[in-house]
Amino acid sequence: MSKHICYVFFTVASGMLLSACAAQERSIRSEKSSVEAEPGRAKSQPIDIINQTLIDLSHTFNQQTIYWPTENGFRLIPEKAGITDKGYYYSSNRFMAAEHGGTHLDAPVHFNENGKPVDQLSPQQLMGEVALIDVTNACMENPDYQIGVADLRAWEQKTGRQLVDVIVLIRTGYAQHWPNRKKYLGTDRLGPEAVANLHFPGLAPEAARWLTEHRAIKAIGLDTASIDYGQSTRFESHVTLFKHQIPAFENVADMSRLPMQGATLVALPMKIGGGSGGPLRIVAWLPD
Repeated sequence: MSKHICYVFFTVASGMLLSACAAQERSIRSEKSSVEAEPGRAKSQPIDIINQTLIDLSHTFNQQTIYWPTENGFRLIPEKAGITDKGYYYSSNRFMAAEHGGTHLDAPVHFNENGKPVDQLSPQQLMGEVALIDVTNACMENPDYQIGVADLRAWEQKTGRQLVDVIVLIRTGYAQHWPNRKKYLGTDRLGPEAVANLHFPGLAPEAARWLTEHRAIKAIGLDTASIDYGQSTRFESHVTLFKHQIPAFENVADMSRLPMQGATLVALPMKIGGGSGGPLRIVAWLPD
């Protein structure tokens, strides 16, 4: 084939390729424009977390951190702190703690043999919009109050929404008692015999069943030491929630600044392989 024919062939082929690419680009632009112009079509928007009002919903882990009466408390064990022989400062500690204590997550395997452990929970399940159920008045009158279906339905009636694809947070007001064990747990005694003296609010078993059978929440949390109320002996709400792979947050810090709806939450636990729970850092940011 002569050089002239090769040049013509290459020119024609290049032109055809450029024309095809231009046509494809026009098609993509047209399709994008039609999608953007489609009424009611949700478009993803970046979230500027840096400039949002952030709320830390986690208690600090220290010697005052509240654990179940049968557990040892949090221990921070200093190892090194000072100037090294090379002239720079260096510090290092060890810590010891039970999985369940302080602000922490209960994974489904905690009360379900076939439930997911901490490391198998997807981040998507641990972040989302908050549905705040405020029962502080009822809990002030009755330390053994159990949040019922009526309390959950009241939120739906006020907001005109259902408890679907949200993280339910129950505010009992008990975070204000932290770290006073007597006020927070109902007893400051330790050991197995102290469990019978526990008094604090929790989620009623029938409410747990209603949430799992008639609604679809991502996770649930509250500002007391357990999802079940203090006097529970069978932990039925735990069992029901975890049967449906719904994790729980316990000992959530002060929720008083959260609105009834619209806040966004991220709750990331220590990723313990096979863990039934773990320390949890919860952060929420308020809607604009």
